[in-house]
Amino acid sequence: MDIREWWPRIDDSTRQWLIDHNGEALSAEALGVISAAGGVVTSDAWWVGQGGPTGFYLSDAAVDWIEERANDE
Repeated sequence: MDIREWWPRIDDSTRQWLIDHNGEALSAEALGVISAAGGVVTSDAWWVGQGGPTGFYLSDAAVDWIEERANDE
């Protein structure tokens, strides 16, 4: 599922967390909310970044997309 589809399905507090912590590793809570909203982090969707020992990251394009939302662009 595309970020444009799951973004409106997540709660306001998670959306704000993603804006406030844009570019950082996702918290377990944020990752759970995104998954529950239909965001499959194991997919090859453009918004999926890298996961590893330091956590799961959104792609650079997704970080930019969230920044645009934060700036009401």
